[in-house]
Amino acid sequence: QVQLVESGGGLVQPGGSLRLSCKASGFTFSSYAMNWYRQAPGKERERVASIGTSGGVTNYADSVKGRFTISRDNAKDTVYLEMNNLKPEDTAVYYCNTWWRGGYYWGQGTQVTVSS
Repeated sequence: QVQLVESGGGLVQPGGSLRLSCKASGFTFSSYAMNWYRQAPGKERERVASIGTSGGVTNYADSVKGRFTISRDNAKDTVYLEMNNLKPEDTAVYYCNTWWRGGYYWGQGTQVTVSS
């Protein structure tokens, strides 16, 4: 059974930083690309960042380029999202995601709130 469990969200002031983690289980983590998405209130879910199986290939939404960094540790079955210089518009529930055997799998999400 595929499980994705996010952690690391919280309340942070504008300009601050957070590091999100997503622990995976139930599949061969190192063989699959991973993604981070977010969904703000009243908005559609959007992809934030993606990473290839070895971590050598990454891709970011324009809105977070230069501020967010996605990485993975295949020995720990975990994908990370380092978020710096956070802005109020980054406030959202953040989800990790993968495509496995014909289906998308999502974690339960972790809330990130950027506010003074």
